[in-house]
Amino acid sequence: MEQMSVLIFSATFGAGHVRAAEAVIEALRAKDPNVNITHLDFGEFLSKTFNTVVKNTYIELIKHTPKLWGKFYYRTSKIPPDSVLQRFLNGLGRSEFVKFIQSLQPDLVICTYPIIAGVLAQQRLKGVLNVPLVTVVTDYAVHSQWIHPGVDLYVVGCENVYEGLVARGIDSRSIRITGIPVSPKFELKLDRQEILQKLGLSSKRATVLVMGGAYGVLYGTKWIYKVLADTAFPVQSIIVCGQDEKLYKSLDSVIEESRNPVVRFGFVQNVEELMSAADIIITKAGGLTVSEALTKRVPLVIFRPIPGQEEENAIYLEGIGAGRVAKSEEELEKIIFDLLEHPKALERMRRAAEQALPGRAAEQAVECILQLLEKRQDTQKIG
Repeated sequence: MEQMSVLIFSATFGAGHVRAAEAVIEALRAKDPNVNITHLDFGEFLSKTFNTVVKNTYIELIKHTPKLWGKFYYRTSKIPPDSVLQRFLNGLGRSEFVKFIQSLQPDLVICTYPIIAGVLAQQRLKGVLNVPLVTVVTDYAVHSQWIHPGVDLYVVGCENVYEGLVARGIDSRSIRITGIPVSPKFELKLDRQEILQKLGLSSKRATVLVMGGAYGVLYGTKWIYKVLADTAFPVQSIIVCGQDEKLYKSLDSVIEESRNPVVRFGFVQNVEELMSAADIIITKAGGLTVSEALTKRVPLVIFRPIPGQEEENAIYLEGIGAGRVAKSEEELEKIIFDLLEHPKALERMRRAAEQALPGRAAEQAVECILQLLEKRQDTQKIG
């Protein structure tokens, strides 16, 4: 059997696109250790300067003017494929991408970022590219940037996205509901007691994990920790600041004066362990973070979700009963302690997570992708 070659495009405009790509890569290697995989950052490939400017602009927008980002998101959510904006986006780096793919000659291309999917889908429709194209949708809502008729297979996280794609004209036969792919390590059942002991925390206290995202964009992280640090409720906290060094250092004085145990981290690569130790997670509503928590069956509290895709993800999460959304500091404090004081409510949320996301999302996604490739190869043999 010939060595399979796969090209994957993600983007660093938010860490979730990269994590989804890495999850698919892990599952592909588990299925075929000899697979040849090329993983590229869409923006970096296009232009390092462009990538840096766009990424920094996006981070600044969602940190400081999230409502502006929300307006942009919703105003572009239903733009038609023949619009001036869509034609511009579909033309970004078109010739460079086509030349690279033709030189690499992969068996298939997988995209976890929507804009590159649009660029390549247009070339598929024109017959310029003759390579199966897969799009992995990394949110629980439908946006026009994910919808491109030239895509051969859509991998989606839930029924809502499936129905949204069909309503926008995508053939239902080209869509598979697998859950958003997360690293297979989130599927493993870890020893909670052992992890707590390693962190220097107690198994007799409720544990709250606060995650600010890769770039520390969770609003009010310092205030949240102060509440957890000062409460008389027997609670302990794990704070993840991501790459936000300013936030990390700002917690020095709060930690020194805290009456409750706390463990603080910057950027981490053992999120699955920290989630295994947690009774509740307070975080932003990125599609991958939500999916990882659902896979670990940990109740989520989303605080002031960023307008746009994260707001839509939060609505989905609350709708299935696996999370709560707090829009104010008072509401957040009430939700946290209501949940901690009512273990049965937490258990209901854990069950809701299990029903919504049965698991093995990355493995199922890869099975669907390989079925597409096998079908194409069979067709070529017949032809």
